[in-house]
Amino acid sequence: MDLARNLIQRVSLGDSLTRSAAARPGHPAVVDGDRCWTYAEFNALVNRLAHGLATLGYSRADALGIASGNSAEFLALYYACAKLGVVAVPINLGWRPDEVAYVLDHSSARGLAVETQLVAGMQEAIGKVAGVAEVIVMPGLNASYDREPAERTWTTVGRLEAGQHAGEPECLVEDRDAISYLYTSGTTSFPKGVVGTHLSIYLESMSAALDSGWNAADRFAALMPMFHTAQLNGYCTPAVILGATIYVQRGFDPQAWLDLIERERITQIFALPMMFRTALDHPSFEGRDLSSLRRAVYAMAPMPDALIRRCLDKFGCDFALMFGQTEMSPLTTLFRPEHQLTHIGAVGTPITGVQVAIMGPGGELLPPGELGEIVYRGPSTMQGYLSNAEATDSAFAHGWFHSGDVGRFGDDGVLWFADRFKDVIKTGGENVASIEVEKAVYAAEPNVAEAVVVGLPHERWSEAITAVVVPKPGETIDPGRLINGLKERLDGYKVPKSVIVVDELPKTSTGKIQKNLVRERHASHYGG
Repeated sequence: MDLARNLIQRVSLGDSLTRSAAARPGHPAVVDGDRCWTYAEFNALVNRLAHGLATLGYSRADALGIASGNSAEFLALYYACAKLGVVAVPINLGWRPDEVAYVLDHSSARGLAVETQLVAGMQEAIGKVAGVAEVIVMPGLNASYDREPAERTWTTVGRLEAGQHAGEPECLVEDRDAISYLYTSGTTSFPKGVVGTHLSIYLESMSAALDSGWNAADRFAALMPMFHTAQLNGYCTPAVILGATIYVQRGFDPQAWLDLIERERITQIFALPMMFRTALDHPSFEGRDLSSLRRAVYAMAPMPDALIRRCLDKFGCDFALMFGQTEMSPLTTLFRPEHQLTHIGAVGTPITGVQVAIMGPGGELLPPGELGEIVYRGPSTMQGYLSNAEATDSAFAHGWFHSGDVGRFGDDGVLWFADRFKDVIKTGGENVASIEVEKAVYAAEPNVAEAVVVGLPHERWSEAITAVVVPKPGETIDPGRLINGLKERLDGYKVPKSVIVVDELPKTSTGKIQKNLVRERHASHYGG
């Protein structure tokens, strides 16, 4: 297709910013601390950065790593890449240097944009990957840094945009060109690179906005890490498509979060269940004016019964759970406000444009009520795993994308998540969903702040069901009493053989509990 036709007809994520800037030039786009850009100003910044990248030689299908906390610069570089057809490679800030090096090498990144305070932590990885030619330093926390490795070309975002014009780059970008390589967390090997396209992320963003009832007047608090698809594509890219305002937050501080909601009249928030609990328990919560909130979104895990009831009462707005995964850009189902109290523990109904089914081991689709693997079809599905045809073919077997999740549909069309296939505990010839036991733990013991259930090596049971729990601050947990409480709620073979009380649980940088590390740390608990 020639460029003129391409500019008219294509689906490009960069164009979503261009069009919001044309429609709402004076509307606030991004607020980062005391810095604020209207849509016209933010679009101009993005265009200058895009031209700056082009001056360095970046063009369609090149890749740029981005190592950054939440910031306006993160979003600006992401959209600058989108306008050029360059592929953004967000770096998970929880990765080890060897993992960062692997991702930079595997993605063929020719440069890395990195915040000042993160330069020292990235230098080892940069030094290991000869293909990384440029290092673009973002202000971040304005820390001092050394320009090492010295043989790389070092510049800053300020110099990158300086002297560049603010007009549209007008580069050829095809609908199914990659906009991002998002690497999924690896547990036994290095992560896989998920190829997200302009088409898949654009359509997912529109569906998320449509099904959530968001609009241009909304004010979004961007709290969760932008290097994670849930925040970036489940929240920020929909906001830009709508022309809404994004308030950037760097890390979770309950008082700062509540202050922002109250001061800026935030209408949309997104956080983990434990963050909502922490905010509710904060001494400054009572007496707050949170009446501007229209909806609170949570992810990573369903909320226990008592917590969701408390949230609905105290926050005074609708709550919804986003469910999905990186390979689906990421949203697949929405646990909608009307189901929060009638279907506690479910993960919702499919969003617009996504077809969801339950598949048996032979590729057959199963009826409501039967457990099987959750599978998807829809244009928001990834293009594939980068340079990994075998994993891609496996994920696309039988003409559906295979999630690796176990679940079932109810007769009313609501989806229930049972467990990850890898987290199903095989004990004494039975298969037990760890999430079912976790829900029972929360119900049986109000002093539990966090709980995870895993299978640990056991001579008799093969895997012994084991609950690892963190008590609420100032509280204690009696393992024997908790086990007795679970016997009243679970079938006998599902009751944990042991309860281990710990001070904290290992988590990823996005707050997801790392069950593989829990299993490793306690592998010898039963003498195995």
